[in-house]
Amino acid sequence: MLLHIIARGKIGRSPEAELVDRYAKRLTMPFKITELPDRGGKLPPAPPACVTVMLDEKGRQLNSMDFAKRIEGWRDSGKRECRFLIGAADGFDDTERDDADLLIAFGAMTWPHMMARAMLAEQLWRACSILAGHPYHREG
Repeated sequence: MLLHIIARGKIGRSPEAELVDRYAKRLTMPFKITELPDRGGKLPPAPPACVTVMLDEKGRQLNSMDFAKRIEGWRDSGKRECRFLIGAADGFDDTERDDADLLIAFGAMTWPHMMARAMLAEQLWRACSILAGHPYHREG
């Protein structure tokens, strides 16, 4: 299953970009990042057998094990792509939220979207590590 981050804004050369690259290189599942302009520009059409996860302040807060189990379930049910949407400063509207399969939040605090991208990349790597039985993740 392809793990696909679709994010508003250009990350450029930054410490956050280095973190995203570091974790992306460690992933054992196929991975892709698509950057959209801060305003305008349409999401690429969702391919068949795709699940859409939106990072949103109104989303559920999952622990790393639950996040990994969700990815595992989608992968094992035949989903070909899991798209993770990260919005610009104003986030998403209700129509966009309604179209998502899952809304998740990285806590109650607001995070800059460039940090959210790095945090998501780390959680994707952690999920892959959990699914592979790697001892990196220590629960409890």
